[in-house]
Amino acid sequence: MGFINTLINGNEGGLKSEGLTPMQKITLRAVVLGVLFYGLAVIEGQLMRVQGVVPNLFSEDHYFSIMTVHPIIGIFGSTYLIVFGAFTFLVPYLMKKPLYSMKLANFTWIAIGAGAIMSWLGGAIYHYAPLYTLYWPLPVDFTQFNPIGGLVFVGGIAIIMVGTLGFIYNIFATVFYTEDGHEKRPMKPLILSALGIDGMLNIWYKITGREPYAKEPAVSLPVVAIFRGTIDTLLDALVILTCGVLIIVYIVGDMTGMPFDYTSVNALLYKNFFWWGLDLIADGLVLIYVAGTWYLLAMLITGKKLFMQNIARAALLLELVVSWMVWSHHLLADQGQPNMMKLLSGEMVTAFELVTQGIAVFITLVTLWSAKPLKMTNELKFLLAGIMGFMIAIPAAILQADMGLNRILHNTQWIIFTHVHAAILIGLTMTLYSAIYILWPILTNGAKLYSQKLANFHFWAHLIGALGMSCFMGLAAMDGALRRVLYVDGEFNTYMILGALCGMLILISWLAFLINVVMTIGIKGLIGIYTPAKSDTKDLVPAA
Repeated sequence: MGFINTLINGNEGGLKSEGLTPMQKITLRAVVLGVLFYGLAVIEGQLMRVQGVVPNLFSEDHYFSIMTVHPIIGIFGSTYLIVFGAFTFLVPYLMKKPLYSMKLANFTWIAIGAGAIMSWLGGAIYHYAPLYTLYWPLPVDFTQFNPIGGLVFVGGIAIIMVGTLGFIYNIFATVFYTEDGHEKRPMKPLILSALGIDGMLNIWYKITGREPYAKEPAVSLPVVAIFRGTIDTLLDALVILTCGVLIIVYIVGDMTGMPFDYTSVNALLYKNFFWWGLDLIADGLVLIYVAGTWYLLAMLITGKKLFMQNIARAALLLELVVSWMVWSHHLLADQGQPNMMKLLSGEMVTAFELVTQGIAVFITLVTLWSAKPLKMTNELKFLLAGIMGFMIAIPAAILQADMGLNRILHNTQWIIFTHVHAAILIGLTMTLYSAIYILWPILTNGAKLYSQKLANFHFWAHLIGALGMSCFMGLAAMDGALRRVLYVDGEFNTYMILGALCGMLILISWLAFLINVVMTIGIKGLIGIYTPAKSDTKDLVPAA
């Protein structure tokens, strides 16, 4: 009876959804849906790992359709929803002003969620499988793929990007607008601060022996990171939308009996354009957003100001510029790519990310160290694990961003696991979990976590599973395991089994987290999140 009561009503009364503000509900809706999408992505990943052990689990076209939708669900369906939901709350929260538009915030999570489901259906039903890189002309190869599946898949991504544009507009508008009853803020200091230029000016003024340019920046450092990352998010959305429109034009042409010649599009030019946009997610949006999240978490955990704030602001601006120039490391294996672009963009500028991310790691760790002793809370240990994840993934990326090594590593599982999955599963995901744990009391008005033991299990199972899978599949790569290849004759079987076991740990850890959340807020509370708010207040949290 006690368990059933807790399941329905939550731990110690659970989540009182009727007391939530509209802003709290919007944030929780996006985050909860993002966590569910994350579970779907984990299940997809585990199916692929099991297929490596049991080759005939499902058909080849089904396997590659899973491989195609897996990152769409993981990146857009899960990460975008969690990040956008959190930042939609944090920007006004940190700036102490209402969000620009609640309606736009609601539209954002609905559009991204609907678009992710639509793309998933394109793979699940029609087995549309040009892989997430969408290398030309594979997305319009209708000898392999059903054009209806392509229309559903690409249409879903387009809807995601439209929702993303809604988020972007809301963030920018919230930063710059002046709320009712307040004196209009001058635009110049806001722009300089949001871009981090004031930090660079402060450094220069100090070097030249002058008073600081801005003693109190107009925009707090975490908001600077969010603003900066959102610029990359905008550019990425525009690029992906453009590519999506191009693909849809070809799909519609084929469906109406007027097919276009795919050779009209230069494949190398398309790949450069596409990767310039897509890489803004990994090398721009993720790294900048993550750095800002680390800074915020460090300040919230320690209650102290961030160490070397001006350096942090300047580094974020530098990272923004660097993120626009590194895409060519994805084309080091392309013989047609000019060698000078490979050298400058692919190697030299990419290597600089080791510096910018290293600065973020150093500043965060010193801030934490300055407040010792600290209690090893959920948010702290997940933050430290997230930092460790990027300390593994970034050097791995720099290694493969070498023209010589890239010839060996580019098409192996090293790229996907030692770099990408280490970055996403350990670095990004554990940082997001840290943010969820620390924001939980604010968003739920103090709902008490059901089980700390489940939280501890969640941490260790996820960390061991993610680290193990990244390592074992990376070792398979060292023995020659290629990516985008389905092995059916028991090749690399030991590594495949170990990778599948680690993947199972990740899945179980997600289930533990989900159970903990549901038992904390109760089924009634979970349903209540998605019901209309009782009040129409613009306050972010209930008035004290």
